[in-house]
Amino acid sequence: MKLFLPKQHGAWAMLIIPFWLGVINGGFLWQHIPFFIGWLFLYLATYPMLLLFKKKKISFYTKWTLIYMVPALLLLAIPLVVRPSIVYFGLLMMPFFMINAYYTSKNQDRAFMNDISAIFAFSIAGLASSYLSQGEVTVTAIIFTFITSVLFFIGCTFYVKSMIREKKNTKFKWVSWAYHFLLVLVLIIGGFWIVALAYIPSLLRAILFYGKKLSPKQIGIYEIINSCLFFIIIAIQIILQK
Repeated sequence: MKLFLPKQHGAWAMLIIPFWLGVINGGFLWQHIPFFIGWLFLYLATYPMLLLFKKKKISFYTKWTLIYMVPALLLLAIPLVVRPSIVYFGLLMMPFFMINAYYTSKNQDRAFMNDISAIFAFSIAGLASSYLSQGEVTVTAIIFTFITSVLFFIGCTFYVKSMIREKKNTKFKWVSWAYHFLLVLVLIIGGFWIVALAYIPSLLRAILFYGKKLSPKQIGIYEIINSCLFFIIIAIQIILQK
């Protein structure tokens, strides 16, 4: 049986980075392993679940939703036993899921606000993984796990759209460039030098790669490298902050 997998390749970085930044911030527990695998299955389940709102191939999408959702719930029950209040993070994600469901039902999966909604939902997972260890939402977790992830992936959204769907839209190019430049500038002024460093590769690729004839595969490879650099630098910031 061929697996039914999401086509949004950029979502894999959003699935991984906030979660493990949260682990670094809060401290690793063995329960993070089933937590992450359950989070992975939950993501896989939401893909066919959202497609149900298109009201096509109902039985097919229902089947795959259940295939992924059952192990997701079983695995997520493990961290839930350790920290029952972690369920509130799932509730926080629900409004963003409903926004995604709305855009999916309208066949506007690539809408900018749909992307932003998904970014917030994925980034909340970083707070949850940190909370599992600490039992509280700390300022460090909010700033260096949640906010940094949200800002990074919004930048990725601007960049990818400027390279593919909005590549002929010069206004969008300037919005993307301004976002990346101002983000680095504000962080430097605020004294967050290491965090600013994490966004400099994003700024450089947004400007230098614009207009280049890069294939979606090449764009994706460069984004993997950029995401790894971001993760490493923010992880260093979190460790130094402790």
